[in-house]
Amino acid sequence: MSSHSMLSERIAIAKELIKRAESLSRSRKGGIEGGAKLCSKLKAELKFLQKVEAGKVAIKESHLQSTNLTHLKAIVESAENLEEVVSVLRVFGYTDTLGEKQTLVVDVVANGGHTWVKAIGRKAEALHNIWLGRGQYGDKSIIEQAEDFLQASRQQPVQYSNPHIVFAFYNSVSSPMAEKLRDMGISVRGDIVAVNSLLSHPEELQPSESEPDEDEELLQVTRVDRDNVLAHVAFPTEIKVDVCRRVNLDITTLITYVSAMSYGGCHFVFKEKVLTEQAEQERREQVLPQLEAFMKDKELFACESAVKDFQSILDTLGGPGERERAAMLIKRVTVVPDQPSERALRLVASSKINSRSLTIFGTGDTLKAITMTANSGFVRAATNQGVKFSVFIHQPRALTESKEAFAVPVPKAFTSDSAH
Repeated sequence: MSSHSMLSERIAIAKELIKRAESLSRSRKGGIEGGAKLCSKLKAELKFLQKVEAGKVAIKESHLQSTNLTHLKAIVESAENLEEVVSVLRVFGYTDTLGEKQTLVVDVVANGGHTWVKAIGRKAEALHNIWLGRGQYGDKSIIEQAEDFLQASRQQPVQYSNPHIVFAFYNSVSSPMAEKLRDMGISVRGDIVAVNSLLSHPEELQPSESEPDEDEELLQVTRVDRDNVLAHVAFPTEIKVDVCRRVNLDITTLITYVSAMSYGGCHFVFKEKVLTEQAEQERREQVLPQLEAFMKDKELFACESAVKDFQSILDTLGGPGERERAAMLIKRVTVVPDQPSERALRLVASSKINSRSLTIFGTGDTLKAITMTANSGFVRAATNQGVKFSVFIHQPRALTESKEAFAVPVPKAFTSDSAH
């Protein structure tokens, strides 16, 4: 292929990838974190190729082959093949084995954070040679990169389990490398190709002064055979995700779950502006089905402080239906003593961080449970102090049954029209 036709092909690929990256960013409500960064990297690549085409930049043919496009294309394809992609090109900080602070770029974070993907566009031969020490000085082998990923993932648990790591190879990987990665606990995607011995009789090798081990000796005389594909592991195969089965209920969730508003009592204009706003939200998007779906097949917990405060709010403001639902809900919940975790107790009190929230979220942390809450202010404030809790955030609903008598009903026909 001539340099000109290779250049035209690269420009066409860059344009198509920009479109795909843009639609990927739009595919998730609220966008994908890092989506804009991916698009701008692709646009920079396109701009460079167009400068070459216009004769403004002189480059060698080899530069065209080693463009970043291959890697960026691998990122786009990985993201398109995974569920619940939350971010691309995400930078994580971690401490390495020597105690030094490092950063690591994860190409795609998927499955709501449970899966980290490294997309690899380099050819199997180059990767294999670097691993054998035949690369350029300073080239980090894929196996060394895998160790970094494992180290970083242990320091970034999602819902109390470490993210699962996938290395996706878009230009094949040699079978010994694939095997080594699997032994380390990393999933491999892509074509796994054979390696051949360079010598017909390995015994012809001259013994060196220091005897290498058998594996090393065999690897030193191997070459990748790209035509001999031993296995093709495609996306998406089932990616194992450890789902946390414990849920800790915050007061805001207990109230939302029993509120009359969550059971059809949202067709009112209340005297209180905040309640009218919640009713409008509920007509647009019902909160109860979201809570039910998340709580399904999970163990429910609440700490004594949360239940006690919930009960006193209920005694003051709750209507008969709300109290009845509360009694049924509490029967399903295991009430545990307050036991805030050390991390939670390190938080400095502020307008958003009070001792009650600290106790509730901290108890969830000790139980290794996901705390369901509408208190996003506390979650943000804690994160700003470096303490990240595992949470499921939903919209709040207040107790409204006793307020209905003083509210103005909204005609149902009107509300169904306004919902569309």
